Amino acid sequence: MKPVYLNSVASISAQRTFDNSVFLDDITEYADNVVRTIDPNYKEFIQPAAARRMAKGIKMGVAASKIALQEANLENLDAIITGTGLGCIADSEKFVSKIIDDNEEYLTPTSFIQSTHNTVAGQIALGIGCKGYNFTYVHSSISFESALLDAKLQLENDEAQNILVGGVDELADHHIKIHKLVNHIKADMVNSKELLESGTPGAVFGEGASFFVLSNEKSETTYAQVLDVATYNSFSEQKLKKVLKSFLQDNSLEIADIDILVMGNNGDINFDSYYEALSEESFKNTSQTYYKHLCGEFNTASSFGTWMAAKMIKAQHIPEAARLNGILPSEIRTVLLYNQYRGENHSFVLLRGC
Repeated sequence: MKPVYLNSVASISAQRTFDNSVFLDDITEYADNVVRTIDPNYKEFIQPAAARRMAKGIKMGVAASKIALQEANLENLDAIITGTGLGCIADSEKFVSKIIDDNEEYLTPTSFIQSTHNTVAGQIALGIGCKGYNFTYVHSSISFESALLDAKLQLENDEAQNILVGGVDELADHHIKIHKLVNHIKADMVNSKELLESGTPGAVFGEGASFFVLSNEKSETTYAQVLDVATYNSFSEQKLKKVLKSFLQDNSLEIADIDILVMGNNGDINFDSYYEALSEESFKNTSQTYYKHLCGEFNTASSFGTWMAAKMIKAQHIPEAARLNGILPSEIRTVLLYNQYRGENHSFVLLRGC
C-alpha cells in the first residue's frame, strides 16, 4: 500500500489561524461559554453576491478549502470528503422557524436547499469544477475522523492521488439554547486559560472549519505522513489503556515512541477523566498538549487538533498556549491525537514527520 501524506493545511477557528504564515503566535483569550470564529475577509475567496446567500458554515468551508488548495499548488482534486456533525444547522433552523412563523405559506426554498449536510462539499466542488467522488460523513464527534479514514484507504490503494478532507461545523442560536438546557454547555462564563480548572460539567462550545489536502505523493509542502486512524464507540477509562496499547502495537510503536500527545480536553469535569487516565499514567513522561480552549468544543473540533499537530511537526515547535506540561521533545516526529466526547466516539490519529 502507498503512504499517505498531509500536503497542506488550512483552518478557520476562534483563533487567527486562516493565515498559514503564523502558528498560534498571538492567542485570543475568551471569557465565555460559547466562542465564535475569527473570520478572514471572505471576499478574497468568494464572490460577494454568492457569499450573501451562503450560511457561515459554507463560507468557512469554501474559504478553508481554497487556502488548502493554494498551499498544495492544486487547482482540482480527485475527491472531496468532508465531515460534519450538524451541517448547515443555521439554515435548518431558519427554514423550520419560517414554516411556523408564516403558517406554512410564502416559503422561499433557499434555506431548505442550503440546509443539507453535504452542502459544503457540494459548494466546494462547484467552485473548482470537481466532478470526482464527493462524500460527507455525519458521524457525530468522529465525523472528521471518518472522512480522514475514507481518504486514507483510497490513497493507500491508489484509487486517487489528491483528496481534499475537511471538518466543518457552525453555531446556531437554537442549537446553543438546547445544549444549555441539557447542561452540555457550561452554565457560567469561563476564561479560556482556566478551562481545565473550571471544575464544572459541560464544555465551552465553538465552531470552525479545518481542511487538508491528502496525497499518496510527497511534495515540497508536505507536513506529515498519516500513519493510522482509528475510531471506537464507547468503553471505560480502564479499557482505554488496553485499546491504546493495541493501537500502538498495530503500528509497531510503544508509548516511548510518541513525541507529543495531543488531547481534546474540554473542561467537562464528568468526562475529562479519560484524558487524565492517559496524561497522569501512560504518558506522564511524554510532552502533552491540548486545543479546545483555543477553538471550543464542536463535533469536528478534532480537525483543529489535527491542524495543530501537523503545524507542530512542520514548525518543530509547540506553542506555549497549547502546552499541558513542561516536557519538550528534542525532536517532534511522531504525534498521537486522542479525542472523545462525553465518553463516546473515541478516536486516535497518528501522524509522523517525513
